[in-house]
Amino acid sequence: MATRVSISNQVFSKKLVSLLTLIIVGCFAMATIQIRHEQDIPIGDYELKYPAYFGNRINTNAKNVLTKQGVFLGRMLFYEPKLSSNNLVSCGSCHQQKLAFTDGQSFSMGVGKVPTTRNSMSLANLLWGRSFFWDGRANSLEGQVIEPITHPNEMGESMENVARKLQKTTLYPPLFKKVFGTDTVTGEQIVKAIAQFERTLISADSKYDYYLQGKYTPTLDESNGMSLFFTNSMAEKGIRGANCGHCHTGPKMFSELFHNNGLDSIPSDIGREKFTGLAIDNGRFRAVSLRNIALTAPYMHDGRFKTLNEVLDHYSDHIKQSATLSPFLQRTVNNMGGSTIHLSAKEKSDMIAFLQMLTDETFINDPRFSNPHKR
Repeated sequence: MATRVSISNQVFSKKLVSLLTLIIVGCFAMATIQIRHEQDIPIGDYELKYPAYFGNRINTNAKNVLTKQGVFLGRMLFYEPKLSSNNLVSCGSCHQQKLAFTDGQSFSMGVGKVPTTRNSMSLANLLWGRSFFWDGRANSLEGQVIEPITHPNEMGESMENVARKLQKTTLYPPLFKKVFGTDTVTGEQIVKAIAQFERTLISADSKYDYYLQGKYTPTLDESNGMSLFFTNSMAEKGIRGANCGHCHTGPKMFSELFHNNGLDSIPSDIGREKFTGLAIDNGRFRAVSLRNIALTAPYMHDGRFKTLNEVLDHYSDHIKQSATLSPFLQRTVNNMGGSTIHLSAKEKSDMIAFLQMLTDETFINDPRFSNPHKR
């Protein structure tokens, strides 16, 4: 009997030693990762690269100059779940790279397990934005960063508490010192770093870009769809068009405009009016960029349309009249005597072929934008 007990104790001791060894090795590996981050963090000015046809009217901040180390830290924080009250939700939870920084849901689910009230927007090419969110209530990327972190149903934290949590880690204080010259973590610094990272999320490597650069010849369907997209319908002259270029204009495929696009006669979400207080803004929402649009379903501010076909059906035949309906959607017809644009099935198919030209595979696979915490 004593022998059996002795053998059992030996086996237990060996298992305990093995377990302790694994824990020690694991801790050493984590320390190695942290040390590697500190030693290998890039230093210097960050050079933004984008096509000349995107233009240089970019939204930067003189008090938050882009640096390599700042972008590095911002990327770490963008994917850091400690920014949320339950330590499970990060910016990257609702803005996933594989979906052009959307999440594939009509409404996102944050820490409160209560759906958000609007669809998660793509973060591509924010560098050229002048205002942010569906209603444009933030006029800087720094202002945009704060809201989801502090919203009770999104990440549900205070900037002060987030700073305290990061301060307690061994990883972040040295990184903040590299970026801001002090290892004291503050909410303002967190916001600045994430904004720096978001300014680098540039999507400009699609078939459409190759076409603009003279490096790609569109197929017949793509070419027809492109023509329809940018052509304004003039039934009296026999010119067919989809009138999309008014709102989704230029190479970046967006404009700093807010429109009531005929989703509802009486909007359940008053849109920009909630921010401006102006009745003229009732039901108006941002004309979002169509870059990577094939990846960012569902569509509209409330994610009501699941496919691009549904979106085109809406603009083709189901515009709802209201007092604030965009003038670009009024009295636009392709057929004399008609009441809608009324696109044919072939025209819709061609337009989708064109919209798929806007998909940027490089952007959704670029390691510079990926989750650095995954190993």
